[in-house]
Amino acid sequence: MASHMKAILLGKSVFKQYAVRNGSIKNITINAQFLRRLTTTRSLASEHTTTADESTEYSTIGRYFLLVIPIAAFGLGTWQIQRRKWKLNLIAELADKINMEPVELPNELEEIEQMEYRKVSLRGQFDHSKELFVLPRSPIDYESGSAPSGVTGAHVVTPFHLADRGTWILVNRGWVPRKKLEPSTRPEGQVEGTVDLTGVIRLNEKRKPFMSENNVARNNWYYKDLEAMSRVAGTEPILVDAVSGSTIKGGPIGGQTRVSLRNEHMQYILTWYSLSAFTGIMWYYGILKKRNILGKR
Repeated sequence: MASHMKAILLGKSVFKQYAVRNGSIKNITINAQFLRRLTTTRSLASEHTTTADESTEYSTIGRYFLLVIPIAAFGLGTWQIQRRKWKLNLIAELADKINMEPVELPNELEEIEQMEYRKVSLRGQFDHSKELFVLPRSPIDYESGSAPSGVTGAHVVTPFHLADRGTWILVNRGWVPRKKLEPSTRPEGQVEGTVDLTGVIRLNEKRKPFMSENNVARNNWYYKDLEAMSRVAGTEPILVDAVSGSTIKGGPIGGQTRVSLRNEHMQYILTWYSLSAFTGIMWYYGILKKRNILGKR
């Protein structure tokens, strides 16, 4: 820039001397206009160079910002590997609990809450006058753990009086079709007196998104809110699912505990790693390699 100014000043001096020698004011005016144009042209060139530098800087930032996509997808794929390990360990732990021999139901609620899916032995009596219906539910094939499509009914949850401690709990006796909801339609299954049964400890269920609220007045329970159910039935907030071997002829079908967990983490792993590889290749050939080729020209 200093050299440009020197050139301009030198030019002014030359033009002035020329004008003085020739006595021509017109030449001074023309040369002054020429100098102003020259100054403006160089200023615009300088601004264009600065703008081009800034554009190149922003373009470089944009290119590397796009690299976030394959990196993030790779990170999510790696996270799903850890999630899959956790789920496999949880499934194995669940299988171990289900296969353990039944134990006595603990007295402390805090201990019971740590024993979900553990089998317990119970002895006592049912109060069929306070049945609660959890619906709609499909019957579960105990052997396969699956439910046939198109068939719905309800789980019958009945207050159960423990003979050895005088405590009332809730027992999910099992599944009945809709036409058997009324107790009068299944008198054989309304067993009286003291019974022995084996069940699986279950915990409170949270309401899922878009699920209907429980209708206490109509005795329609869409999810197992143990606190609310125990208040209505006059029991402790303890629920046990009767196993299939505890099914009474003519009564609800036991063994309705779902012991399988969804494990789709391998699909997620493949999806995220594939996305990472695809977007990484696109970034390399579409941006980085293209930039290197243009740089050699």
